[in-house]
Amino acid sequence: MPTFTIVLLIITAVVIAATIGLYFLGKRAEKKQAEQDEKVEATAQNVSMLIIDKKKLRMKDSGLPESIIAQTPFYARIAKVPIVKAKVGPQMMTLICDAAIFDEIPLKKEVKARVSGLYIKSVRGLHGKTATDGAKKKRGLRAWALEKQKELRQASDEQNTSSKKGKKKK
Repeated sequence: MPTFTIVLLIITAVVIAATIGLYFLGKRAEKKQAEQDEKVEATAQNVSMLIIDKKKLRMKDSGLPESIIAQTPFYARIAKVPIVKAKVGPQMMTLICDAAIFDEIPLKKEVKARVSGLYIKSVRGLHGKTATDGAKKKRGLRAWALEKQKELRQASDEQNTSSKKGKKKK
């Protein structure tokens, strides 16, 4: 066999093995994510808050408590995280926001938020809808992916509500 064919077979085998490995790691990560979402949803509560500021900052620059920063993995400390500074009751708090709803959070407005610890799961306006203040349209692959996720979530919600209505009629 020529050397070129042997090299090609080895590269193909490595790529196939890596793909299979990533598939199973992805499945395991998906299960962990689902378990964590259940735990977060179980401890979540509705809170009224006044949004002061929102930014994407690194964990060490965010102003979060040192114990929270110490618990995060090293690779997450480097990544930028959506941070929201809000007044909850008489206290000023720094909270971590879900990346999918970060753009929907209005500045300088009072909102009702679903909060679990220091993590904001969802936000809805206290007085009417939450409207972004003329924010310019984001560009790039991440913005496109978040937009597609939102569309899929809305489609699945519509499908779930229509299937529930269909079951009730029978």
